[in-house]
Amino acid sequence: MTTVAVATLGCKVNQFESEALMDALEQRGYALAPFEGGADVAIINTCTVTHRADFQSRQLVRRALRSNPNSLVIVTGCYPQVEPDAFLEMKAELYVLGNKEKHQIPDLLSLMQKGKFPKVRVEDIQKEVQFSETPLHSFHRHTRAFLKIQDGCNGRCTYCIVPHARGRSRSLQPQRVIENLKVLKEKGFREVVLTGIHLGAYGLEFGPPFPLEKLIRQLEKEETPDRIRLSSIEPGDFSTELISTLSQSAKICPHLHISIQSGDDEILEKMNRGYDRSYLSDLIRELHLRIPTLSVGADVIVGFPGETEEKFKHTYEFVESLPFSYLHVFPFSRRKGTPAFQFPERVNEREIKKRAEAMRELGKQKRLAFYRQFLDQELSVLIEDRKEKGAGRWKGLSRNYVPVLLVNENGMMAHQDRVNREWTVRVTGLAEKGVTGEVLER
Repeated sequence: MTTVAVATLGCKVNQFESEALMDALEQRGYALAPFEGGADVAIINTCTVTHRADFQSRQLVRRALRSNPNSLVIVTGCYPQVEPDAFLEMKAELYVLGNKEKHQIPDLLSLMQKGKFPKVRVEDIQKEVQFSETPLHSFHRHTRAFLKIQDGCNGRCTYCIVPHARGRSRSLQPQRVIENLKVLKEKGFREVVLTGIHLGAYGLEFGPPFPLEKLIRQLEKEETPDRIRLSSIEPGDFSTELISTLSQSAKICPHLHISIQSGDDEILEKMNRGYDRSYLSDLIRELHLRIPTLSVGADVIVGFPGETEEKFKHTYEFVESLPFSYLHVFPFSRRKGTPAFQFPERVNEREIKKRAEAMRELGKQKRLAFYRQFLDQELSVLIEDRKEKGAGRWKGLSRNYVPVLLVNENGMMAHQDRVNREWTVRVTGLAEKGVTGEVLER
């Protein structure tokens, strides 16, 4: 039996696509194997959002070639979509496929094994107008499942290469979203994360439009999982209707991840973000007012061209003043093909690193403050099918994205009947990356 290993870099959309790919390969009789084990076929699903992502992608390709020199190695995803020549320079036997071709790998693999397929096939992703649905029958090694319902982006942020790698915005039909969620519920998943490249643009290309808030209202009425989580949302996508729908939803978890990117008006304008800090501030405060237990995470870019020390301070103080629960901090990365690649007033790497460290430290403080407010409080926690490394305590996740380590593990706590079920947990203390808590026996 041919063994296949899949390595994934990047966002939840990529993770979903890799899961769908592994599922389809198993359906065709291939056996999945660990990436380090020297499988017959190695597939690297790449990311290209930063230079570091590019570097990590190349590293994985080299590692696959070292693990088994006789392996058939396939590089796919966003990096080859934007820059296929980067892998041809390696002078190794590789197949290089774009994002459209990624979904065809299970059907194409036998041709590749016979040497009857071109070494490079990367079609123009901008011509894609239909959402490419990838059926998923299982979700390996996860208690929570992902479901991709949107792909592509029509935005033109000056720093972002993603629209070049993913194409224009396109969405999965609402009825298919519902049907997929029903299947995942039947397979035992209590929580599903809805993912997309620009999730807030879901359904806007339909005629008539079927926006995200309308989809959520529909999901409330259907036999879908009780916990539905949204991946990253853009600030400009929060209409009055969406905020109202989120505040009234019984299924959507009170957790939002918002790409704010900066808190300085001039930098936001140079980024072509379409909003200012006043809008952001009002949005975050309104969300917390409407959804009191809400967890709000944020993406922040530091070191964008023209970001002086004063402008960085504007962003730092802005983030510090708002009730964010955690931060994802990204040093600015120049991407060839984006307007910002040519922008003057570049910030030197040492200063970017210093600012990133300061912002990450602020993120740790924000995270701890968010967790601390739940001491001696009760949370609804989904127990995951995995344990903490080292101490071996069961782990879980609250609806508002608080990681929980369980402390009362005697008796029933050690049994599998606790896994993949939602329990009421009283928070007893703080941990390095979350809180500790005890399951209430009721």
